[in-house]
Amino acid sequence: MEPDAPALNCPFDYAEALEFDPTLKRLLTDEPVARIRLPHGEGEAWLVTRYDDVRTVTTDRRFSRKAIIGRNFPRMTPEPIVQDEAINLMDPPGSSRLRGLISKGFAPRHIERMRVRTQRVVDELLDRMAEYGSPADLMEHLAGPLPLITICEVLDIPESDQAQLRAHARTMMDTTIDNRENAVHAKAELRSYFSTLTAQRRANPGDDLISTLATARDGDEILDDRELTVMAMVLLITGQDTTTYEIGNIAYTLLTRPKELAMLRARPEMLPQAIDEMLRFIPFRKGVGIPRVALEDVELSGVLIRAGDIVHVSYLTANRDSRKFDRPDELDLERTGTQHMTFGWGGHHCLGAPLAATELEVALGTLLDRFPDLRLAKPAQEVRWNATSIWRYPLELPVVW
Repeated sequence: MEPDAPALNCPFDYAEALEFDPTLKRLLTDEPVARIRLPHGEGEAWLVTRYDDVRTVTTDRRFSRKAIIGRNFPRMTPEPIVQDEAINLMDPPGSSRLRGLISKGFAPRHIERMRVRTQRVVDELLDRMAEYGSPADLMEHLAGPLPLITICEVLDIPESDQAQLRAHARTMMDTTIDNRENAVHAKAELRSYFSTLTAQRRANPGDDLISTLATARDGDEILDDRELTVMAMVLLITGQDTTTYEIGNIAYTLLTRPKELAMLRARPEMLPQAIDEMLRFIPFRKGVGIPRVALEDVELSGVLIRAGDIVHVSYLTANRDSRKFDRPDELDLERTGTQHMTFGWGGHHCLGAPLAATELEVALGTLLDRFPDLRLAKPAQEVRWNATSIWRYPLELPVVW
């Protein structure tokens, strides 16, 4: 890295609620490849913000996820969330083999079965919310419990274990500096739990997703025990909290935009397209995720990245790049063909994206149908937002109907 280039502290000074970070916007426009410092880990990194550059970093084999193994890389959390054996830290062809096996668990027939389960859970949760009465907290009654119940049903995790597993997952995503010891413990506990559970499913498979993955074959290829354990952990962690936060974020977005809400009520068939646009538009996380290492010198947007440098990408800014999207800072529910990067890109595009999209469609579609006059119970500026996790989301979302 060039020694005279000043580094910025990431995450930056975030705007209110779901407003786009002005520093990120400036970088996208004026400094598309910038040096950053992060709260944890050693050294500095590059932050790549333009859509085409992000696509290069996430698809070009000159950038490696595997190469960060063993390095105390710059990151958001005290303890790395990712496991060394996880598919998240593999490069092709190893990752391609695993993705091929894991994708069998998200085949259309499995997704349709998950949709039926999700619909049942959503109906039950909204029945309870209706019985509870207006006003009610949408995070407590729908966004919070739904993804956890759904992923635990899909993985067939006993109800008695669910609260503790969720607590461990949330501990791992806490960015506060004194959380390291707790995060290390939480990761070890999750790994131990899923090591035992996956061994049981391999010996006695059922019709759950873990069993599907345990028995998935591509010729002679199967997931080995460590791969299966870590994949089950990844599914639990990524399959619950992120969807919870996006249900809250999308509901908040619609409830604070009467025009868009009215459009969806009048044309419910456009919900999948509208959700896709909101996923593009909403800045759903703080900072960055898992970086890559440059394996050789690479020039991006006129900046030379040296071999060995750590490179982070911003999917948030890629989603707002005017070189890719017309009127990128406008929410346009009629926008088509967005090709957003909210689920990642390239060889590390989120394998669970079909399940997440299904949950969002079922949850929000049923919510709008069941409560035709749903609205916020307090002014938008009084909604409280998370300040300690890597995610941006409302802590509570009180609604009336």
